[in-house]
Amino acid sequence: MNAARSLWSENYRWVTLGAVALVFLAAIQSLAVTTVMPVVSADLDGESLYAVAFAGTLATSVIGMVVTGLWSDRSGPVAPLYAAVALFATGLLIAGFADTMELLVLGRLIQGLGIGGQTVALYVVVARVYPSDLHGRVFALFSAAWVVPSLIGPFLAGAVAEYLHWRWVFLGVAVLTVLAFILVATRLREVDLSAAEQGSGSPSVARRLGLAIVVAALAVVLSLTGRVTADYGAVIGWIIAGAALIALAIAVRPLLPKRTLLAGRGLPAVIVMRGLVAGTLFGAEVYVPLLLTTQYGFGPTMAGLALTVAAIAWAVAAEVQGRYGDRLGNKRIAVIGISLLAFATITGAVTALLHLPAFVLITAWMFAGGGVGLIYPRLTVLTLAYSSTENQGFNSAALSISDSLGSSAAIALMGLIFISLGSAGLAFGMVFIAATLLAALALVPGLRMSRIAEPGQPS
Repeated sequence: MNAARSLWSENYRWVTLGAVALVFLAAIQSLAVTTVMPVVSADLDGESLYAVAFAGTLATSVIGMVVTGLWSDRSGPVAPLYAAVALFATGLLIAGFADTMELLVLGRLIQGLGIGGQTVALYVVVARVYPSDLHGRVFALFSAAWVVPSLIGPFLAGAVAEYLHWRWVFLGVAVLTVLAFILVATRLREVDLSAAEQGSGSPSVARRLGLAIVVAALAVVLSLTGRVTADYGAVIGWIIAGAALIALAIAVRPLLPKRTLLAGRGLPAVIVMRGLVAGTLFGAEVYVPLLLTTQYGFGPTMAGLALTVAAIAWAVAAEVQGRYGDRLGNKRIAVIGISLLAFATITGAVTALLHLPAFVLITAWMFAGGGVGLIYPRLTVLTLAYSSTENQGFNSAALSISDSLGSSAAIALMGLIFISLGSAGLAFGMVFIAATLLAALALVPGLRMSRIAEPGQPS
């Protein structure tokens, strides 16, 4: 590869290193918090706020995505990235020094604003710093940045909590985040990343912010329907979930490109496919270690083996997409990726229903990681290809919103299925069957992506 076209050439190396480091730290923080939160909850007597510490972060990330997307379109991604990283680090510091669970939850809410904003801002930075033929390689690196955290994050967090204190899980990442951001900021100061012209035709700032808050609140409501089902019965839980989903679809429409919920050709198909794929993988993946633990007697470390194998496959597939994506073509990537994902979920269903050996599920889940590793970075590349400088922020935010809401909605609905049926093999099997149906649905937009649009081409 020509040096000028390398991610590590003089023009790009510090942005590449800093951006990948930010993604890596966000990933390791996410996995680490999952590991240490039981200790945190016990230490701060915060069992009643345990779920909110996770759901709240996801909810506020939607607000961060919307605001950062609008801000990036109006003035470029630099200032929004500064603000997002500052919010992320501030939230980490508040959580790290918290002496009550309420204060820790406040820190987690602020972290969510930063995480959502940081993701969108980095997408826009990639669009404006790197030539289009390098976008696939950049997003392959972003995918790879999640692999090491998935391998060492839980273990490292457990060791830090055991031998130092759980507070350092937050405080240590805060310090490292500031150092990583310096690498990016030093280079971005030398580059003009301002928007060519102010975006037009999008909802007003106040309206978009209001809609983002409503969407975030509805996402929290949806995430709590499992608790409602456990307390008041499946009928009440499903009624609330259905109402929340309808309201969520109405509220989120103005935050997405037109015809997204109809899977229109071009960008709308890309956006909706991201949500369906995310929902398929993460909705089902929650139950992989649970199945191995409860039905096969695995310990926590061995139960996580399937997720580790999937993470490695994800990184390998993302690298293949980065190198050969244009040659494979968008439609072929979609079909191959969804087929691999559906094979994994249907195998999970058969394993649970027939109680097949555990290695069958572990091996199958490797295909799930590989399938999503092909699809995920490609959808990000396509989003930027369909965007111009005046709507890169809006479109990047829409992609991230679809990702978050697709995951949270699928997790909530599969949780309802699981709770309604109990914890037997039938419940696990139906969860994986639901995931398979969701994967099949993702083929509809997948078959509408036959080529990459030129930058700024209408969708």
